[in-house]
Amino acid sequence: MDGNGRWATKRHLPRLAGHKAGVTALRRVVECATDENIEMLSVYAFSTENWGRPR
Repeated sequence: MDGNGRWATKRHLPRLAGHKAGVTALRRVVECATDENIEMLSVYAFSTENWGRPR
């Protein structure tokens, strides 16, 4: 998800930890949406502009 690497870096964690946290958060959102009978979600996961941005 967009921003997970920055989230981890701010917390002095490896970038991979941020990506794992993002997956966990998205799973929770999907589970809650399912529980509430929400049939459609929009998720902003990645911007192609990020390919040109330095890490």
